[in-house]
Amino acid sequence: MQRPDPLRGFRYLVQMQGLPVAGFSRVKALAREVKTESYHEGGVNTHEHKLVSMVTYGNLVLERGLANEQIWGWALDVANGDVLRRDITVVLHDENAKAKWSWIVEQAFPVKWAASDLDGAASQVVMESIEFAHHGLRKGAT
Repeated sequence: MQRPDPLRGFRYLVQMQGLPVAGFSRVKALAREVKTESYHEGGVNTHEHKLVSMVTYGNLVLERGLANEQIWGWALDVANGDVLRRDITVVLHDENAKAKWSWIVEQAFPVKWAASDLDGAASQVVMESIEFAHHGLRKGAT
């Protein structure tokens, strides 16, 4: 019987509208947090009740060499007030390049763009970072 190895974090593909876009070197902040509120019941001193208040999602951050024209144009449109929301899918692959898991970041739009410092005394690669606000995160079909 073949042993199922854990999935590795460097085999992934980022898609927008179902099409692969630019090779990103890093995907950060695939996260969801359930916020709670504490309720102290009178006379109960052994514990506090934790009540669910809301779910929050951090901004998705994609980093790569330089953004392609499609993403740059989308970010520019949003900065000019033309907000178009798109789903972003991050697909995790196994060692045989088969899709094994995916996350769908729903109704995303770019909210921040940044480039690494330009330094004439260094020989580093210029990296761009694009941050997306979104409405939620769900598991996609694989």
